[in-house]
Amino acid sequence: MPSPAGLAALAALQGDRVLAVVRAPRIPDAAALCAALADGGITWTEFTYTTPDVTECLATASKAGWRVGVGTVLTSEQAERGVAAGASFLVTPGCRPEVAAAAHAAGVPVVLGALTPTEVARAVDLGAAAVKIFPAKAFGPGYFKDLHGPYPDVPLVASGGVNAGNAAAFLAHGAFAVCAGTDVVPPDAVAAGDWAEITRRARAFTQACGR
Repeated sequence: MPSPAGLAALAALQGDRVLAVVRAPRIPDAAALCAALADGGITWTEFTYTTPDVTECLATASKAGWRVGVGTVLTSEQAERGVAAGASFLVTPGCRPEVAAAAHAAGVPVVLGALTPTEVARAVDLGAAAVKIFPAKAFGPGYFKDLHGPYPDVPLVASGGVNAGNAAAFLAHGAFAVCAGTDVVPPDAVAAGDWAEITRRARAFTQACGR
């Protein structure tokens, strides 16, 4: 059962349906990046531990008032460090019990990664606010319809290979939300601070999702 914070996050995400996932060699201005995404209709931003100085990015963006979280969280120490820096939600690539425990202790929602039906059940048992299905593109939109057979009430988030050309199909087949990765935030554009291009890509993605 998701925590109260998780339920509140789900209610907010239900209207937006899109989460930007940023992986880049550098982010010159995290707050400006979030603003560029918001101008294109994406107000949820996940920075990842694969990006250098991720905690500085979290601090900069969260202090500016943006809704940001941290992903690729593998340990409780990373979870605690991310929350301390301003992350309002956590995302893992797989089922990580210690991360789930740290998230619950900090009172922030966690989106746990899974692929198989057994892993989805494990993520639910760990109190995930939502379950990230990764890599989504490898199994396609129809896989979400299949998973909703045994798990009709589990919020499933499509991640990995989702783009403007297939995002609507994932949503139509039962994805609660989709992750916009390099299709919206190409590492080179992020590192160059090309915020106009990021806004253009974000707007194209959200429009493809019917927003």
